[in-house]
Amino acid sequence: MAPTPTTPVEATLAYAEEFHDEDEVLRAARRRGMEVGAVPILTGGGAALCFLATAISARSVVEVGTGCGVSGLWLLRGMRPDGTLTSVDVEPEHQRLARQSFAEAGFSGSRVRLIGGRALDVLPRLADGGYDLVFCDAAKQEYGDYLAEAVRLLRPGGIVAFDNALWHNRVADPAQRDPETVAIRELGKLVKGDERLRALMMPLGDGLLAAIKTAN
Repeated sequence: MAPTPTTPVEATLAYAEEFHDEDEVLRAARRRGMEVGAVPILTGGGAALCFLATAISARSVVEVGTGCGVSGLWLLRGMRPDGTLTSVDVEPEHQRLARQSFAEAGFSGSRVRLIGGRALDVLPRLADGGYDLVFCDAAKQEYGDYLAEAVRLLRPGGIVAFDNALWHNRVADPAQRDPETVAIRELGKLVKGDERLRALMMPLGDGLLAAIKTAN
């Protein structure tokens, strides 16, 4: 259960998060993720992914960090009916549970390509400019490397998005210097400084940083 908001800002953020609903399929996938330690994207961030995929009529999407399928479900629901989600994760059990979630939601096996392995070993094998959207929610210290791969993978007009961009309210606090916080803070600088990208920070869930690729 989420903590009770104590300030107007907290109440507003809670209202924005709770504006979106999850059905039983998503709730079941979320429960499975929490049970095995694959903490999924929060509801507001998931709804934003669905919105982004819908806005660009995404057909080919890469997901770094399958978890147990919560973010994948949000993405698939926003993608074109003939779209394919390519999802990468190092945990076979997580991907097995994700496949169960996708089947429960009615998505055929042809809509999802699950690849086991470390993202930085898998992503270089994917085609340049072949994807509409890349979503990253895996090793935080590798976010900068994921960004470099994502820019290569995306077509012009495609979107890259990162979960946990506010990292439990630590990123905004300069006193926080743990490796994950520093890596996510550095990611923000990389995105803002890349002339090929137009960025947006969304304070939904634990923060979703998204950027449109405007040029090669």
